[in-house]
Amino acid sequence: MSYIDEVMKEDVPVITYDKLTETGMVEHGFSTRKGGVSEGEFSTMNLSLTRGDNRDKVLRNFKIMADRLNMPYENMVLSSQTHTTNIRVVTKADKGKGLVVPKDYDDIDGLMTDEKGIPLVTFYADCVPLFFLDKEKCVIALSHSGWRGTVQKMGLVTVRNMMETYGCRPENIIACIGPSICMDCYEVSEDVIIEFEKSFGSDEMFYRKENGKYQLDLWKANEMVLSEAGILKENIENRRICTCCNSDYLFSHRKTNGRRGNLAAFMMLK
Repeated sequence: MSYIDEVMKEDVPVITYDKLTETGMVEHGFSTRKGGVSEGEFSTMNLSLTRGDNRDKVLRNFKIMADRLNMPYENMVLSSQTHTTNIRVVTKADKGKGLVVPKDYDDIDGLMTDEKGIPLVTFYADCVPLFFLDKEKCVIALSHSGWRGTVQKMGLVTVRNMMETYGCRPENIIACIGPSICMDCYEVSEDVIIEFEKSFGSDEMFYRKENGKYQLDLWKANEMVLSEAGILKENIENRRICTCCNSDYLFSHRKTNGRRGNLAAFMMLK
């Protein structure tokens, strides 16, 4: 039985990463579609407050996830994603922003902190979640990397921000690639590929088909970005779980033509 099939046996399933769990330093997880109270296309663990779902049900879903992950609901800090590479340094002053108090920021696709007890939360439905933990400096980060973020090397930007802000060293950082769309499911047009060729100077992450379209491997591209950032191969974990292949379990924008809720990545220093 696959890892995702095992996880889905739980009442409130959560996808986790061994390299993070083994440190004992963080609570973390990635949600699935199961275990919440939302209905219809949002069934059931929708964590989006902006896609038309009932707000009270979404807030209830957040509370369910907070209990499941041993995180304080009222301290959660939510991203405000617009496919940028902007990263916010999160402090105690940000507790609850986006969930229990209004956000005073926008265009934020990454969050990082060195403060304990503040859960960072970012959102997905095919794009690539990136989890980071510096074991020496006790710093965490979560970053959203869709194709635009990947072509702009969001993983590298995140690591550089961790270095500049907290004095992190790449060789001490664990990085995990979360559930997202796989190469077989991700057809893109030539204009996207042109951007990848410019950014990477390589064709390792795509191939052209007879119909003139391309299949793009965001997992491979992000692994290359993390390696470029100086993260050691043995410190990178990718469970290779596709949101589109597993759309019964996970929200996929591509599979449902946009009729869906949001998954979320959660991470907190203990």
